[in-house]
Amino acid sequence: MYTVVRQYSGPGASQLFDVLERQKDEVERLIRGVSGVVSYTLLRTSDGGISVTVCQEKAGADESVRVAADWVRQNAPGATSPPRISEGNTILHFTT
Repeated sequence: MYTVVRQYSGPGASQLFDVLERQKDEVERLIRGVSGVVSYTLLRTSDGGISVTVCQEKAGADESVRVAADWVRQNAPGATSPPRISEGNTILHFTT
């Protein structure tokens, strides 16, 4: 498995997460449409928010980054600077 974390902070990040929250059903459909997605979490922080996408392989994670960037450009243009992206092979992933 492969995980990608996108951290949005700085000017406009809180407003972006307002938009994401209002359109969360659309965001869910979009991410569910990415091949190989195992799980997705979107959370609000004190200065913006974070998304965590776990995929079966790196190709799905790369596609999720592309799809997310396109969605932000279309739905919240100029809302925030590009996210800080961290990614890598998943060591442990489980749900209870």
